[in-house]
Amino acid sequence: MKKLKVLFVCIHNSARSQMAEAFLKKYGGEKFDVKSAGLEPGVLNPLVVRVMKEEGIDISGNGTKSVFEMFKNGELFKYVITVCDATKAEKCPIFPGVNKRLHWGFDDPSSLEGTEEEKIVRIRLIKEEIKQKIQHWIKEMEGE
Repeated sequence: MKKLKVLFVCIHNSARSQMAEAFLKKYGGEKFDVKSAGLEPGVLNPLVVRVMKEEGIDISGNGTKSVFEMFKNGELFKYVITVCDATKAEKCPIFPGVNKRLHWGFDDPSSLEGTEEEKIVRIRLIKEEIKQKIQHWIKEMEGE
């Protein structure tokens, strides 16, 4: 069976798209070839790295990647899923040459305010939202 190529995209590839990629790799098994990228690649959010480690997933070695580099390299994906928070007017990128585009809006961990512990609590909630969405989507895909 040919793997479905999936790309998760957000602004900096520092948090949401990284979490989504990690969860699809963990729960999707061999069915998916998954990557993540950003419009303006930044630095991995250390609090997101910490929260994912609590989940038993180490993303600390992941680099952030440019969606434009992937496009220039001719990479094609069956699904491109943006995970930007459209309610905060983030510019969700568009990736040309895609069979299916989906948008799943999640709050941006890098825009959270408060103490480190308050941010960690909120990032855990965002992580759970992303994990549940991934698990639900995998079930949907199995039905197709």
